[in-house]
This record gives sequence, structure tokens and C-alpha cells, in this order.
Amino acid sequence: MEGRASRTRPSSWWLLVTGSLVAVVTGVYAGVHEPAGRPFATFGFSGMLQMKAWLTTAAALLLVVQLLSALWMWERLPGAGRAPSWAAPLHRTSGAVAFALTLPVALHCMWALGFSAGSPRVLVHGLAACAFYGAYAAKMLGLRLRGLPGWALPVLGGSVLSTLVLVWLTSALWFFTRSGIPLT
Repeated sequence: MEGRASRTRPSSWWLLVTGSLVAVVTGVYAGVHEPAGRPFATFGFSGMLQMKAWLTTAAALLLVVQLLSALWMWERLPGAGRAPSWAAPLHRTSGAVAFALTLPVALHCMWALGFSAGSPRVLVHGLAACAFYGAYAAKMLGLRLRGLPGWALPVLGGSVLSTLVLVWLTSALWFFTRSGIPLT
């Protein structure tokens, strides 16, 4: 009976394997790719660092919306009561937009700069960024699997949130405190 139950319930190990594979492949590509040393587009910002700092900040703010909407939907937001019908679409949309905002940032990091261990901050930033994409892949896969343990999605969502916060702390916050807050 025990063996039968384990066959019908997906293993959370697949999420760990998938997320780890995405993180490692992302890091390996960034490490072996010859960095271009220049941006290919700045999307109206005055430079690559400004673009990356502001897009990452916007993504991090949207992840705060993700956190609050998830807590509300799971009725864990103190005093908020039951979430309205628009909370789930808000959660999905804010997550999709946050992820989309990270893509040009990651592309620039990998294409223009590559993976570097030049300083502890840069090393932590690169590792956290790779972990973010691994956690995101695992969370998206976890949303499609039925029968996962109840803790799986909150842990995956927390991993996405915490890795992006670490990316933001080691990049955008560093940039803004180093040069002031440039508006473009």
C-alpha cells in the first residue's frame, strides 16, 4: 500500500532537481560565455546599470505584491478576511510582470558581464540570480503538479522572493547607495 501511494503522489524531489538544473545551466552559461562588455539595449535608461537597477527594483516591488496577495489568498494576512476574487489574477499578473522585468536584466548580466567572482558581493549576486531562476522554474512546475505536500508552494514562493531580494540587495541597493538614486 505504501508503494502505491508514493506512485500516485509526485515527488517534490523533481522540483528540486529541475530548479537545481536551471540554476546550474544558467550559471554555467554565464561562466563560459565570453562577455561582450557592453549593453545591447538600455530601454531608455542612461546606462546598463541604471536599467538593471530600476527593472530589478520594480520586480522586487511586484514581489511584495506577490507576498501580500499570497498571504491574503491563503488567509494568512491578519485582519484582512477572505481575499476577493481579483486577488488570484493580481497574484498571477504581478508575478508574470515581475518575472518579465527580470529577463532583460539577466540577459544583460549574462551577455554583457558574464559570471564573476571578482568580489564577495558580485559572487553572491551571481549565485542568487541563478538560484532565483531555478526557484522560479521549480515554482512554475510545482503549480502544475497535483498532490504536492502543503508546504511545497509556500516554500517555493518564499525561495523566489528571498533570492530576488538577495539579488536586489547585492545589485540595485548597492548601485543606489553608491551613486545616489538616479532617475533614469
